[in-house]
Amino acid sequence: MNPKKFGKVANHKQEPWKEPLPDFIESLYRKRFKKDRPENIRSVERMVKEKERKQAERKARKQQEQNRQQSNAGDSERPADVPF
Repeated sequence: MNPKKFGKVANHKQEPWKEPLPDFIESLYRKRFKKDRPENIRSVERMVKEKERKQAERKARKQQEQNRQQSNAGDSERPADVPF
């Protein structure tokens, strides 16, 4: 359901047999998801905040994993001045 493509079908004034755009979107949603409304309604701002929070958590986890790998690699290396 790409909103950029809905502009093409919004000509119900020129073609009276077509549904108005809001009704058309509702019928598409009902056809695709088999329900009238989403169960969890979120604002765009809330979705953006959640996405940013998830990205920050993912970045922090990745940084911790890199630090852990570097510390493990540093522990297993043998000093260069110690003979076999």
